[in-house]
Amino acid sequence: MNYSMNDIKEIKRYAEDLNIPIMQDEGIEFLTSFIVKKQLKNILEIGTAIGYSAIMMCLTGADVHVTTIERDEVRYMEALKNIKKLNLEDRITLIFNDALNVKLEGEFDLIFIDAAKGKNQDFFEHFENNLTKDGYIITDNMYFHGYVEMNEEELPSKNILGIIRKIKEYTYFLENHMLYKTTIYKVGDGVAVTERRG
Repeated sequence: MNYSMNDIKEIKRYAEDLNIPIMQDEGIEFLTSFIVKKQLKNILEIGTAIGYSAIMMCLTGADVHVTTIERDEVRYMEALKNIKKLNLEDRITLIFNDALNVKLEGEFDLIFIDAAKGKNQDFFEHFENNLTKDGYIITDNMYFHGYVEMNEEELPSKNILGIIRKIKEYTYFLENHMLYKTTIYKVGDGVAVTERRG
């Protein structure tokens, strides 16, 4: 595969410099190890940002394909550039649109949700029919920088408060779902792994 770790470091540095949220090291390690362990091949990602997690997921195996959706044009263009730099255009399909406007055919072994936190449940319900019978839905940022565990009066802004309430509603939705079971792992910024009940 024609890439170097310097390419990956460069993408991470760019994200850091411009304050673009990408998955924490511990979280991405958990995600990529999970993909390898479960032998997941066909992945849908909601929220590409600059392509870092799509690239990392794709690099878990030569037969892994990632379809990823991004609505921000600047980030979409940067992701395109990064994917091209790593020669992964044939294995990463990048869609420029709001995910909730996208209808996809076919099924995915993994649906990875890492977009607007207030819309996690909307994304889940919009794409759950695209999940294979034995597939997984993974959601990042379940702790949202530690704010989820704070008292509401300690939160820095009403905007954050609104997001935290949405994440708590989504957590409740996952934990009480009749058709799915969910485990939230204390890695990175909190990662929820959801699968169909047996």
